[in-house]
Amino acid sequence: MSENIILSIAGATAGAVNGLFGAGGGLVLVPMLGKKVGLSEQERFPASIAIIAPVCITSLLISGKWQLSFAELLPYLLGSAIGGVAAGIWGRKIPTVWLHRFLGGIILWGGIRFLC
Repeated sequence: MSENIILSIAGATAGAVNGLFGAGGGLVLVPMLGKKVGLSEQERFPASIAIIAPVCITSLLISGKWQLSFAELLPYLLGSAIGGVAAGIWGRKIPTVWLHRFLGGIILWGGIRFLC
């Protein structure tokens, strides 16, 4: 199977996961960006976000479930922007093993929360 087809399938899977659950597309993309594209571990997460951001916007527009006004969204947008800048500045200084453990903990916590 051609490399582009495999990457397109990975992208479609990430989009479907993200669209159905509102998050999680990166769980598909991050490993693929390492195995098939050859990005380093520190490059995979920002690349995944760059791919997932348009997917999130597309899912939102297609679902038509925009229920918050811009004024209600603004605190989240500002906080997200500050967190993104902070992670971009300091994230490379955190050992990858700790980032993996932290992300794994968040995924486990979220899974348990949704099951209960």
